[in-house]
Amino acid sequence: MRFFLRIVFTAVATWLVSLILPGLEIDSFGSDWWQLALTTLAVAFGFGIINATIGNLIRIVAFPVYILTLGIISFFVNGLLLMIVHWVSEALGWGLYIDNYWWGILGAFLISLTTGIITMITRPVFGKRRQRKR
Repeated sequence: MRFFLRIVFTAVATWLVSLILPGLEIDSFGSDWWQLALTTLAVAFGFGIINATIGNLIRIVAFPVYILTLGIISFFVNGLLLMIVHWVSEALGWGLYIDNYWWGILGAFLISLTTGIITMITRPVFGKRRQRKR
């Protein structure tokens, strides 16, 4: 359940950021609103899978660089991961399009910031933990 909520929150954040940033665009596979929603959910799902697999591998390999730069390199890594989503979208013919790498870095930062805000706002509703039986 949590994974699906994170995908939905990331999709909403990606859609909002694509409305704000001129260098980031979601190209739907159709012209209706529900096709745009499904495209945005597919982009968020792809970003989640790429972030969970390739992102963790990059973070493990680049761990010394993270320490040397005090974590600043994470902006560039997240921008790279968003650019990978862009490259996959280009291969499919629909999805997320980014003008250049710098828009990718800014987009990744704003998507993570917006997702964090959405998660923080909805935590009292969706974040209730189950009681443990002792």
